[in-house]
Amino acid sequence: MLEVSTIVLIVIVILGLLIFGIVISFFNVWLRAWLAGAYVGFTDLVAMRLRQVPYGMVVDSRITARKAGIEIPINDIEAHFLAGGNVIPTIQALIAARKAGIELDWDRACAIDLATKGSGKSVVEAVRTSVDPKVIDCPNPASGRTTIDGVAKDGIQVKVRARVTVRTNLDRFVGGAKEETIIARVGEGIVTTIGSAASYKSVLESPDSISKVVLHRGLDVGTAFEILSIDIADVDVGENVGAQLQEAQAEANKNMAQAQAEIRRAAAVALEQEMVARVAEMKAKVVEAEAQVPLAISEAFRSGKLGVMDYYKMENVKADTQMRTNISKTEGA
Repeated sequence: MLEVSTIVLIVIVILGLLIFGIVISFFNVWLRAWLAGAYVGFTDLVAMRLRQVPYGMVVDSRITARKAGIEIPINDIEAHFLAGGNVIPTIQALIAARKAGIELDWDRACAIDLATKGSGKSVVEAVRTSVDPKVIDCPNPASGRTTIDGVAKDGIQVKVRARVTVRTNLDRFVGGAKEETIIARVGEGIVTTIGSAASYKSVLESPDSISKVVLHRGLDVGTAFEILSIDIADVDVGENVGAQLQEAQAEANKNMAQAQAEIRRAAAVALEQEMVARVAEMKAKVVEAEAQVPLAISEAFRSGKLGVMDYYKMENVKADTQMRTNISKTEGA
């Protein structure tokens, strides 16, 4: 009986020590939350510990929000952490929005935080930009280009560098296009405006016309920003693209004409060679026909159709013709 009571006493002591250790480990956090008016129960702390949630950070975040006048349930903070969110920046963003008079609730702040995860941005930066507008260089120097190039109707190239002042629109931040879209749209608008100008001189005389036209096109639709202004920082004259295109077209026309002339020359040479071949063919036929004459004369002798005197007369005619031909050549020379 004594041994059983001793074992029970030892078990009770061990359980007491465990409970005391748990209480001690959570007591500081619990007391800190209670004194700050952001009460958190022991069961919540133990549950967070079992779920491997940094309960100290979660409680401190709740205390920070409570001191700023923002009431956030401890379960919502824990859920945001388990979803992969950054709890402390989200709390800071809520406080900054409240101080600036911007309507931002916990759910939207969590959505913005998760949307910016992995992009190098943060929900705090989004809220700060909605209060303090930022300036975006167009084009982005990181892209390797320093100007946006357009060609006026007179063929002269105009190089422009713009600065776009934007403010974050928290209502459209989740799912809205980011800075790259703003830069692309502004660049497109600048190129279109320069291309519609009758002369590059009009662009140089009033560069603000570019910003006015581009700004009125509503380029911030569907983006996470609101464009406040588009300022032309630099305008410069580039190359005479029209003259270069005309020169290239003239060179292409010359090459085409030369190619066509070469085709005609090759056709003429081929025709000439064909005529030479036909002449040679005709001469061969004449020689072949002349070769048949002695055979015909021989056959006439055998058949009695040609006599000896007739043959001599024919030879005399040929000799006389040959003589006259030689005499005419000598006189002509």
